[in-house]
Amino acid sequence: MASFHLLLNPFKPQNLKPNFPKPHYSQTPKITSSSLSTQSKSAKRDLLNLIADEDRGLKTQKDSEKRNSIVKAIDAMAVLGAGTVTTGDTLSATWRLLWTTEKEQLFIIEKAFLFGTQAGDVLQVIDVEKKTLNNVITFPPDGVFFVRSNIEIASLQRVNFRFASAVLRGKNWEIPLPPFGQGWFETVYLDDEIRVVKDIRGDYLVVDRASYAWKE
Repeated sequence: MASFHLLLNPFKPQNLKPNFPKPHYSQTPKITSSSLSTQSKSAKRDLLNLIADEDRGLKTQKDSEKRNSIVKAIDAMAVLGAGTVTTGDTLSATWRLLWTTEKEQLFIIEKAFLFGTQAGDVLQVIDVEKKTLNNVITFPPDGVFFVRSNIEIASLQRVNFRFASAVLRGKNWEIPLPPFGQGWFETVYLDDEIRVVKDIRGDYLVVDRASYAWKE
């Protein structure tokens, strides 16, 4: 999630035009809905298998070969999702992190023990109708850090966001933090179970629909 990086590094210039690897399109005589469904299931299975034991991306940071394999699988998902609308009502959900390349977010997950806690679910809570986005890191049983943002649909797959506020909260206390920055992310693949994202910094994100709705 680009928001945590921008919040923690407000004065670092952002690359507004990341160079994502161009998907490779193979020539096929005809793609039917049946064959596309089969391809989607296969590509999705490959991606989920690749990230299954990567500890949300912590292990991947030290394994460039594995990272390249995952990015290649993400690009395959992007090809299958090309031209689809991923910024509609189905984008609204509580999304749970499965894997990411965002270093700042992974740093918080990895180093939470230094503060006598550990990271729980990491979430993106999106409401398209209300034009809101919450990026959330939970610290069970009572801690949470979240960044509130306002969003705007920019295209079939792109969402622009601008920070509104940030909060670090414990059981009986709360510390407001100043929000910084803005950016965008593109949901390159979306179905009833998972969502695959590329963002303004060139980072990648794979999330699934949480079994609960997070509330402040």
